[in-house]
Amino acid sequence: MTTDAYFAELADALRAAGVPEEQIARTTDELRGHLAETGASPEEEFGPAEGFAARLGGLVPAPGEPDGAAEHWTWTADLFNDRRMLDVHGAQGWEVEGLDSLGRFVCRRAPGVALAWEYRREVITGRRRSRVLDELTPEGWELCGEWLVYGYFKRPRAATAGPAGAVEAPPAAPRRRLFLSRRGKAVLAVWCLLVGGAMTSFLVGGIGASGLAITVAVASSLSAVYTSHLETAAGEARKKTTGRR
Repeated sequence: MTTDAYFAELADALRAAGVPEEQIARTTDELRGHLAETGASPEEEFGPAEGFAARLGGLVPAPGEPDGAAEHWTWTADLFNDRRMLDVHGAQGWEVEGLDSLGRFVCRRAPGVALAWEYRREVITGRRRSRVLDELTPEGWELCGEWLVYGYFKRPRAATAGPAGAVEAPPAAPRRRLFLSRRGKAVLAVWCLLVGGAMTSFLVGGIGASGLAITVAVASSLSAVYTSHLETAAGEARKKTTGRR
């Protein structure tokens, strides 16, 4: 079977399973890109088209389309823990639809056999934004949210893992919605101590309302600077470990 015939059969099977056309087109394009990189045939990489479609069928619909059967879950983590938790939850079939105004990850997951997702975070400020998008888009990465100077990207794991990218028995949605690392808890504790001290002084008349506002602003700025410093140090350590520049 030729590659075109394989993907035609795959598309027909996904269409019969009720997968939206936009989702079919995006999935087949990503899978074709994966094959172009590996040089393998679709049967070798994914197995028979009909069986592969059965594993991928019933995936989450295209972004923005309603799906009453899908699970929805919103959670957040600090900058030291977000990538690890994205990996954990992506492996459970949670797709990030976007970030809300509070920086929380808004996710959904298809019922039954879901699709595993992989994520990455990149700095996308200024001129770097277009360069990062140009590099990642051909590899199937899609920008799914932005927070501060960071952009979060997603792609279905099936694009690189084939049938192993399906989650056949996804666990129940976590009850937790906040995932803080030890360093994140330390930064939060310092911020609370500074703001708590300023609030106490304000209540006993030591500082005025303007003094309280200034103290809170300074505490927040120091917290942001310290967080940025730790994140930069961690990034440099990862580069040295992996040998990346």
